[in-house]
Amino acid sequence: MARYTGPAYRKSRRLNFSTLENGKDLARRPYAPGQHGNDRRKKLSEYGVQLQEKQKVRIMYGLNEKQFRRLFEKASKIKGVTGENLLKLLESRLDNLVYRMGLANTRRGARQVVNHGHITVNGVKVNIPSYSCKPGDVIAVKETSLDHVAIKSALEGRTSLPAYVSFDKNKMSGTYVRYPERSELNAEINESLIVEFYNR
Repeated sequence: MARYTGPAYRKSRRLNFSTLENGKDLARRPYAPGQHGNDRRKKLSEYGVQLQEKQKVRIMYGLNEKQFRRLFEKASKIKGVTGENLLKLLESRLDNLVYRMGLANTRRGARQVVNHGHITVNGVKVNIPSYSCKPGDVIAVKETSLDHVAIKSALEGRTSLPAYVSFDKNKMSGTYVRYPERSELNAEINESLIVEFYNR
């Protein structure tokens, strides 16, 4: 299945969850899309709740079904809690770290910045958004892209920086300091439901 490229707000309203993590997608119309979106939502079955939780996280990080399944299988082989391992692997993706550092306004924007070759990891150009970073990796804007308009405007609009990444605005480079703690990630996500979905 191809990656969804339609309106992000529509998906957020369907799931009743801010996939952009800023609340803007639900602010104006906090009901489902479509002609009957304002009607009462149907009560979901146990399977429906698990599926919805999986879709929330998959759409939020911009993965297709195959990628998400593969990442879950990788997380289940790592020592520790599978659900938390999955979130750590998702947060370690290059496109996500570019977004977290404020080099793009959205994960979609971060994906484009990486795809177009504006980002380096440890001094080497990487144009694969799904590239998995490790703590200690230095993520920087390529020298020839330092004056990139979209990157500059995104940095100016940045309001906060997570504790597990650092960023030097003067050098236009940051470091993936450590894996995030569960408490630092979106509290609305119930990762145990995703584990139940795949283990049913």
